Amino acid sequence: MIKGRKIIVVLPAYNAEKTLEKTYKEIPFDIVDDVILVDDKSKDSTVKVAKELGIANIISHNINKGYGGNQKSCYNKALELGADVIIMLHPDYQYTPQLIHSMAYMIANDLYDVVFGSRILGKGALKGGMPFYKYIANRFLTLFQNILLNQKLSEYHTGYRAFSRKVLESVPYNINSDDFVFDNQMIAQIFHAGFEIAEITCPTKYFKEASSINFKRSSKYGLGVLAVSIRYRLHRWGIKYNILK
Repeated sequence: MIKGRKIIVVLPAYNAEKTLEKTYKEIPFDIVDDVILVDDKSKDSTVKVAKELGIANIISHNINKGYGGNQKSCYNKALELGADVIIMLHPDYQYTPQLIHSMAYMIANDLYDVVFGSRILGKGALKGGMPFYKYIANRFLTLFQNILLNQKLSEYHTGYRAFSRKVLESVPYNINSDDFVFDNQMIAQIFHAGFEIAEITCPTKYFKEASSINFKRSSKYGLGVLAVSIRYRLHRWGIKYNILK
């Protein structure tokens, strides 16, 4: 805990057997009270490895619900267990668990209700091996989103995110897509609800075992992001968008 705040790390997992142990062992349990792993019907031994590591809270989906559907299960369980600070960490070891301290303290000290680990601040993305076409797409989408959402984030597409309990109880994330665009729908909800998002520099790693989506799914995701941003702006102009309740 930090100042009596319960800290829970959630691990949305899919085929993470090769990287889960390394990720889990770097989680700072001096402040982290609990870990939740949600397995989205992996084809490997992710659940077996999780049990061997002693993770007590394991949820196994009977069907693959998608990245957004996985996060819904993560956050719902974290709230059920009484979390005050919830940190989403990918178990593919693309993001370092060593930033959990910094992210958690920013929320526990009531500085911000949302903290993102940014791969773009400090040029960490390209240094870590992000494919150049993904970097260019990231920069284009971020510029477009900043204009339409009237914000100044360095990126909207990081998978390293921390939330206060208040945020998860305030935004209707359960009505969002079960696919990758879930992340950006949630950002729109967060800004619409009046919360600010802090960012810290996050080194990242791209390697064979790290999760990634192919060009076709990346293109679908990009179009979805553009649609969310446009709908957000229209909502602010009075044309209602259903996820912004």
